[in-house]
Amino acid sequence: MPLPIGHTAIGMAAFETARSPQDSGSRTAKALFIIFLANLPDIDILFGLFLQSNGAAFHRGPTHSLLFAIVCGFLASHLWRFWRRIPRMGFGLCSLLIFSHVAADMFLTSTQVSFFWPLEIHWSQGHSNWGQVFDMVFFQSVQDIGIALSAAIYVLALRFIRSAGKARSLLGISGRRMQ
Repeated sequence: MPLPIGHTAIGMAAFETARSPQDSGSRTAKALFIIFLANLPDIDILFGLFLQSNGAAFHRGPTHSLLFAIVCGFLASHLWRFWRRIPRMGFGLCSLLIFSHVAADMFLTSTQVSFFWPLEIHWSQGHSNWGQVFDMVFFQSVQDIGIALSAAIYVLALRFIRSAGKARSLLGISGRRMQ
């Protein structure tokens, strides 16, 4: 089950896949925004803790849906208008970063997500109090090392492939054979 480190790594890999080659701006601001968006669906855990002292009360509900990724992706793509430190990212990229969380939970866990909410709703079972949530986030994230390493290898391979393509185009080498 991906925890914040795993979701962040998957979000970084999704960003690297979809980013524009001319992408510019503060790396720190971009990284923080990616972390925020990649972990945004788990806001339902905070709602559960504050409203019912149970982090699992609303988990995997509406925030783990395609509709949530689309609506919040649209809102996130316009946040820079209200605070200039937030990097400009397009609607599709913001939605993809949020959706990466939903997809990771859908494919890497056995618990269902509410992918087509409001047409379907699935809640996670159990009870998790503040201490259990903090323990999970800060001490059980070790299990995310495999996800983080896989994402890092993917990003490095993607960057290598892109740089090799740039080098070929700079040298004027094409896929055709010289005669």
